[in-house]
Amino acid sequence: MPRDGTQTRTKILDTAEAMILDQGYSATSIDKVIDAVGVTKGTFFYHFENKAALARTLVDRYAAADLSMQREFRARAEKLARDPVQRVLVFIGLYEEMMEGLTDPYPGCLFASYLYEANLFDDGIMAVIEDTYLDWRRELGAMLDAAAAAHPPKLPVDTADLADMFTAIIEGAFIMSKTLKEPKLVAAQLGLYRDFVELLFGGERG
Repeated sequence: MPRDGTQTRTKILDTAEAMILDQGYSATSIDKVIDAVGVTKGTFFYHFENKAALARTLVDRYAAADLSMQREFRARAEKLARDPVQRVLVFIGLYEEMMEGLTDPYPGCLFASYLYEANLFDDGIMAVIEDTYLDWRRELGAMLDAAAAAHPPKLPVDTADLADMFTAIIEGAFIMSKTLKEPKLVAAQLGLYRDFVELLFGGERG
């Protein structure tokens, strides 16, 4: 019976992602990845045609995991809160709670790592990143639209911009957390964002 290569493939992906987050894509060579994983070049090329194929698989996997968690947390927020503002606060709070559990600085965002070296990637990879960010704008924006309809904001606000703010805070907090070696920084920034949304819509903390 042929051996299942799923574990090896996953280990290659996990190792490559960690190396890219740590040192960047251009510095992460195939040789470095196979040395770290402990496999042969033949094994690597059995799973991935080349480095570009590895890069595409990594970004597809990262985007899928990101959106899966977003949908899971939205579903939980809908179950835990009836009021639209409360749903948004719960949604943000779930991310805050997850980040509070960090004991080491968050390793970073693969999207950001790719964007720092965008000239090395094709349009397909860039489209994955763009589509994911637009999905966040659309889905969180819809939650914020519902909140605004139920509780008009105290100040004029574009809900798409407010949704983008969530992404911008997380991306910036990842960089600061890694730079300052402060694991709790991401959760703290998300907490401030949650406070801002609560004050903006005049809801009560849940």
